[in-house]
Amino acid sequence: MSIFGKSMAFPPRVGSDGRFVWSFGETNIRESIAVILRTEPGERVGVPEFGAGLARFLFEPNNAATHARVQDAVGRALARWEPRLAVEALEMAADPADAETALLTITYRLVATATRERITLNIPLASA
Repeated sequence: MSIFGKSMAFPPRVGSDGRFVWSFGETNIRESIAVILRTEPGERVGVPEFGAGLARFLFEPNNAATHARVQDAVGRALARWEPRLAVEALEMAADPADAETALLTITYRLVATATRERITLNIPLASA
């Protein structure tokens, strides 16, 4: 058993053996981050406050003020819903190749091993 636990893989899928695919270790944590950031509050019946609520920023301008609000929402959501990691840095900037996208880089430390990880996500926004 992994020190990070396991859960159904995200997105859910069936393996070649006809069973659901499970996710373990660091992959499970990256998938958990994706679930938290892609979920809107109110989507989960049993936990209506779950999620980061990033869809509310979809038509906001791609500028420093919006970036700060997105970073705050992501930081709060990950701190609340993913105890296996500690966010060390959130950096966000407009994507130079696409005026309607910002790049969010999350640097985090795995609590159980102190391993540092980094992921970069595309966040859709309106052009500034």
